[in-house]
Amino acid sequence: MPGGGHGEIQATPIVIDGVLYTTTPALSVIALHADRGTLIWEFDPRTTYHAPPPALTHVNRGVAYWANGSERRIFFTAGRRLYSLDAGTGRPVRTFGNSGSIDLAAGLSRDIGDAYVVATSPGAIYKDLLIQGMRVGEEEGAAPGDVRAYDVRSGAIRWTFHTIPHPGEFGYDTWPDGAWRTAGGANSWAGMSVDADRGIVYVPTGSATPDFYGGARHGANLFANSLIALDAQTGTRLWHFQTVHHDLWDRDLPAAPNLVTLTRHPSRIDAVAQITKSGFVFLFDRKTGKPLFPIDERPVPRSDLSGERTWPTQPFPRQPDPFARQTMHESDVVDTARFQKLQHGGLFTPPSREGTVVLPGFDGGGEWGGAAVDPETAVLYVNASDVPWIAAMREFAQLPPATAPPRPGGGAAVYGAVCAGCHGADMRGRDRAPSLDGLKDRMSAELLQEVIERGRGFMPSFARLPEGEKRALIESFGLAASALTWHAAAPTNAPYEFVGYERWRDSSGYPAIKPPWGTLSAIDLNTGNSRWRIPLGSFQALAERGVPATGTELYGGPIVTRGGLVFIAASQDARFHAFDARTGRLLWQVTLPAPGYATPCTYMVNGKQYVVIAAGGGKLGSSSSDTYVAYSLP
Repeated sequence: MPGGGHGEIQATPIVIDGVLYTTTPALSVIALHADRGTLIWEFDPRTTYHAPPPALTHVNRGVAYWANGSERRIFFTAGRRLYSLDAGTGRPVRTFGNSGSIDLAAGLSRDIGDAYVVATSPGAIYKDLLIQGMRVGEEEGAAPGDVRAYDVRSGAIRWTFHTIPHPGEFGYDTWPDGAWRTAGGANSWAGMSVDADRGIVYVPTGSATPDFYGGARHGANLFANSLIALDAQTGTRLWHFQTVHHDLWDRDLPAAPNLVTLTRHPSRIDAVAQITKSGFVFLFDRKTGKPLFPIDERPVPRSDLSGERTWPTQPFPRQPDPFARQTMHESDVVDTARFQKLQHGGLFTPPSREGTVVLPGFDGGGEWGGAAVDPETAVLYVNASDVPWIAAMREFAQLPPATAPPRPGGGAAVYGAVCAGCHGADMRGRDRAPSLDGLKDRMSAELLQEVIERGRGFMPSFARLPEGEKRALIESFGLAASALTWHAAAPTNAPYEFVGYERWRDSSGYPAIKPPWGTLSAIDLNTGNSRWRIPLGSFQALAERGVPATGTELYGGPIVTRGGLVFIAASQDARFHAFDARTGRLLWQVTLPAPGYATPCTYMVNGKQYVVIAAGGGKLGSSSSDTYVAYSLP
């Protein structure tokens, strides 16, 4: 576990020739005997010359594998660095990049300084290329989301696709002139899928930044929120489809798409299916990009924020039906008084000063666990969270000058004013914000200062705070701040800022909408029709009161086996389940050491089949664990 005892495992292991490769919550790579779970080797990036900071913490969702003859390599990212490891020994391959690793920020469209860049999802392998996406910040000044293909042997960049187009490139006119010099986001953080036979890589992208106010990025903003089909050898765009125009709702495409072959009598069609946070499934011809069900551009509400120009329409596929709820009515709500004060006009109602209901929430609907597809039946299995969030904006406050003294109450008052809304008054974390309990044991004063002043991931910069308040805040965590050198805030032209991530909960802490709060669905992609949908997960306190299974918020996805089983953990109750793929009937479940917020993996060694799940917990107030658990039949 990382220092402080809080961690998460979101990785899906891969198994090659009886060896299981995966990552730990402290961002080491491990190789295990897949039939016994015993360690073969471990690689800790902190022991290398180009190590990430000692207190580095971000999630990791797995590793990539490449082999050619006797050469076998594992590719893995920690912080800004992409590592190439010998698959047999775990040692860095010194001929790759700079003694075994490269800087993900090197070779981007523009210099990004210290802007946040990591890669939480593994890259995709095509021949001798590693095609890699990134996770970047969500705020103004974030890095651009360039997609790069690296030579697997040398680490050299072989091609780059600019998701924020440069002059002369397709889509340049969907942004303000020269936007590529300053705009950020439109990055592929969720992973990619490769059709190796056709040589096509399918790249899902996220929103442009800042997430919730687009006054400085007028236009549709290609290639943000798009599924892009690229020639995997050259990076040339073959086709694309934008699922959200001028995104104001953080509607990133959250998962790698699924490749599937459909039956449309008498034809067979190779297709690509992309799930979304909104609960849609978009289905396209894999080669041409032609939609396989009609998609309508429907009018959507306009924003009343000054300077904002919402796009007048958004795409709605007619089929399949959404796998998550997209509207919320007064009859669905516990707190009707607050509901009446919020904007709640539907799926694409823009963020507002009053606050706007976002359903599905910022984490979906569909999310990074993705969907599973049975290649023989073309049935897609996908889990969804039906949890409302609130998107509220406020005008940028006029802050005191940098030299102003801290407000009365010192660091505790600063924390209550700017941190507690996301991390909680008890510092234990909530929504997208991690726990800060024991922070001094896992983060230096210098690193905490960097996070406060530059932001990280979903957290915006707080460089605009007076120096005395930043010092008092750092010292309130038990760290020494007297020797730190303070940096000025970057200028901003945005008239509004996002209030913060808020799941809308009732007074008991449950989602402020009638259940189900989490579901698992089976969708026939041949016809677009739903086969079944069930609640997934339960709360013991409600069960003891006789409340039927409500489902819980879900993280991590399903897998489906040829034997007709759907395996999934994902739920807050820490259970791992096997369902009948035809009917959705529960066949087996077990309680894990902590919730399995990851997608499982199944494999066979010496004729015996196993299924393994990362039981890492750590989200949604769950206990943390550093455990992988594997099961098999006797």
